[in-house]
Amino acid sequence: MRVLLFTGKGGVGKTTVAAATATLAARRGLKTLVVSTDTAHSLADALGVSVDDRPVEIEPGLHLHQVDTQRSLERHWGELQDYARGLFAELGLDEITSEEITVLPGAEEVIALLELREQARSGHWDVIVVDCAPTAETLRLLALPEALDWHVSRLLPVGRRLMKIVSPFVRSVAHVSTPGEEVMSAGERFHRGLMEVRELLTGDCASVRLVLTPESVVLAEARRTLTSLNLYGYRVDAVIANRVFPSEGADEWRAQWVEAQGRLLAEAEESFAPLPVHVVPYLRGEPVGGDALAAVGESLYGDGDPFAKPSVEAPLTFDRHELTLALPGADKDDVDLARKGDELIVTAGPYRRILALPAALARRKISGAVLRDGRLRVRFVAGGRDD
Repeated sequence: MRVLLFTGKGGVGKTTVAAATATLAARRGLKTLVVSTDTAHSLADALGVSVDDRPVEIEPGLHLHQVDTQRSLERHWGELQDYARGLFAELGLDEITSEEITVLPGAEEVIALLELREQARSGHWDVIVVDCAPTAETLRLLALPEALDWHVSRLLPVGRRLMKIVSPFVRSVAHVSTPGEEVMSAGERFHRGLMEVRELLTGDCASVRLVLTPESVVLAEARRTLTSLNLYGYRVDAVIANRVFPSEGADEWRAQWVEAQGRLLAEAEESFAPLPVHVVPYLRGEPVGGDALAAVGESLYGDGDPFAKPSVEAPLTFDRHELTLALPGADKDDVDLARKGDELIVTAGPYRRILALPAALARRKISGAVLRDGRLRVRFVAGGRDD
């Protein structure tokens, strides 16, 4: 099974590109599911259909899944929602307010990822295409499973013991319920589910494709996104430049755009090398519906196989003496490194990742680190840890 995620700055056309890729996959005979983690839910509009919250076949081989957050919460994590509703009611909130407040901001994107895991586990699909939210939200979302794992692994065992001690006092003094065993177990399942999502999306058959338009601001954000995705361990296997003016028959006004876009496309090819930069021309009209989207997909990928297993190496690799992390586009002034126990803390610009070192490296000291050719190499030597 192949998993493709599409992200980019808001307004660059990532939904259209994702829908075109999914349509092309189905028309090449692959059983395809396209799903969105973007709360805007514009996929159905691009495909020219209306759907409910279950995967619906919109043309032969192509299924669309538009996640209903409320139903998914009730179906899979009802214990958590029931506890939250009860707690808010005990605090004096009315039933409707309690119902609304249990679906917290950001929950839709997280639930969409967990639904993606369920679909991947079903074994029904050859290709799953994910239309992600704009880049900032996507980066926060993709960083969530590992960040949550770091906290849960440390706090949950303590929390279980603490709950047994303080529950009687909380109920008698504060007159509110504390989470019981079923709620704690549901929280653990939620945590495991997110870790399985991360394992799926960082696996050998998953990759991210960056969508951009040839504009300076958009290109700058795409470079930072590439660095950040690699920091968190996600493969990027292609860049897609959308809305590129054709040079043929350009009048004076369009000729200026063609020239400016040409410079930026050359800069993009240099910045993202060796990744391919696919080009989607500026179309005469909005591509809506299967035929129009399939034409975009054919133009985008040509005779290539966009559904083959990605040839890009995993961003993070270890051996007995060295850790290597791909950070393309990163500047050494923006990269920081720290060691705390068995963990390595890597900061690239505004983003930070806490890496749990494998046992072979955790027992060793850092002897040096260098950022060269877009790769951070950290060398380790015997001699005890350098906490």
